Amino acid sequence: MILRMLTLAGGLAGAAGLSQFPEFSQQYTQRLGGAVDALAEVVADFDASAAAVGLGREQALAQMQGTEFLDRRRADMAATFRRYDRLRADLAAIEGQGPFMRAYHAARLTDRQIARAAWAAYRPAVPVHFAGLVFAAVGFVLGVAVCGALCRLLAAPFRRAKRA
Repeated sequence: MILRMLTLAGGLAGAAGLSQFPEFSQQYTQRLGGAVDALAEVVADFDASAAAVGLGREQALAQMQGTEFLDRRRADMAATFRRYDRLRADLAAIEGQGPFMRAYHAARLTDRQIARAAWAAYRPAVPVHFAGLVFAAVGFVLGVAVCGALCRLLAAPFRRAKRA
């Protein structure tokens, strides 16, 4: 009886948690778009400055050396270019997609800064749309399966002792 109640509680927790994915992923996508736009301005500004003196991006980065500040700034800009390329690719994969395709591309929702900002502003809600209900159902099944397996695993030594 207790195991069934724990399993049901796990299912309900899974349903409540996973049902929030569609809205959270939507907010993440919106923040991702904003981050890509902001980084695009930084990249365009750097490229314009480089072009104004007849350099490409890589040539301009190569010239940023000689002092500790320039070395550090070059490393920062290189990291910015890599992040911009990664986030732009993530946005291209998930922008305009529905919640099921965003779940399929969940590995693209992993930028810590964006996730932290989306989570800070996120407010859970009861899903009353098809996608939210499907995610809740999947979460329930996963929660029941995980809690059921854990409960059986934890109860196994007691069953063996009882049989003996």
